[in-house]
Amino acid sequence: MHIIHELIGVPKISQKDTDKNKSVFEIGMLPRWYGVTLWNSLRRVLLSSVPGTKVTWIKVKGVSHEYSTLPWIKDSVLDIILNLKELVIDKKDVWVEWISLKKDKAGVVKASDIKTPSGVKILNKDLYITEIDKDWLELDIEIRIEKNIWYKSIEDLKQVEDDVNVLLVDANFSPVLNVKYEIEKTRSWDISNLENLKIEILTSGVISPVETLKFSANILTSYFSLFNEEGLQVEGQFISDVKELLEKEKEEIKEELEKETYTPIEIMGLSPRTLNALINWNILSIEQLTKCTETKLGSIKWFGKKAMTEIREALAERWLKLLWDD
Repeated sequence: MHIIHELIGVPKISQKDTDKNKSVFEIGMLPRWYGVTLWNSLRRVLLSSVPGTKVTWIKVKGVSHEYSTLPWIKDSVLDIILNLKELVIDKKDVWVEWISLKKDKAGVVKASDIKTPSGVKILNKDLYITEIDKDWLELDIEIRIEKNIWYKSIEDLKQVEDDVNVLLVDANFSPVLNVKYEIEKTRSWDISNLENLKIEILTSGVISPVETLKFSANILTSYFSLFNEEGLQVEGQFISDVKELLEKEKEEIKEELEKETYTPIEIMGLSPRTLNALINWNILSIEQLTKCTETKLGSIKWFGKKAMTEIREALAERWLKLLWDD
């Protein structure tokens, strides 16, 4: 991690759910250009490598090619294939499985009519498949589903499938439907060239946005670790260890709480906004406050000059000051 985090602290990540399957993540504070650096890597993995389940071929009784029609079925076989491609399937196991759709009564055919084995669940059961015009005329479809990553074209599937009665279906397996980003300029009091990265992730519902972000981060970590299997640190004086920084922060808080002298910060008479900001950052006593630098306090979100002046005046009344203040 960048050496600048020794001054501004470890970046914080917040999550805001804007919809059932959509979340916005904010990561900051980051050094200049690190927002786009993280975004480019995460975006590629999010869109290409998160596993999902899709239909890869179907077999319709009485049909030999996708341009066929069935006289008692409202939609063409090609339209039925396009509708089946929209199935949102939750499948835990990696291997290929088969599900079936059989119906012999007039009416609308939906995804809820599909029979699935244990371990397979269709989430969008109201999805329209087609419509049968008359009773006793059966629609019989075998459907192969596969859990995988990336995209498989029909040409890819032809290389492993030789059944002429099978209708192949190209598949984009990723459950991530869309990702967006925004980079905001920010500052930590006297350090102005910092950034906050916002990432918006929309999924199909099979996997949550936060799980896709964790998966992508783990993928990237596994690749980056290949460049330094020996664990050697090059120019170590310019690198901060995030684990050490977090442990250091925890130890500082623990030490302060265990000290005999512990003066609650509430007695300083600070405004509610300033007081809540300090408490949210685990600055709970006057003793902890006097060990904070101007830079560290400036890294607190929405902590401006007014709050800094208020704290200095309150400390001065007790003949105290911030660390490194003259």
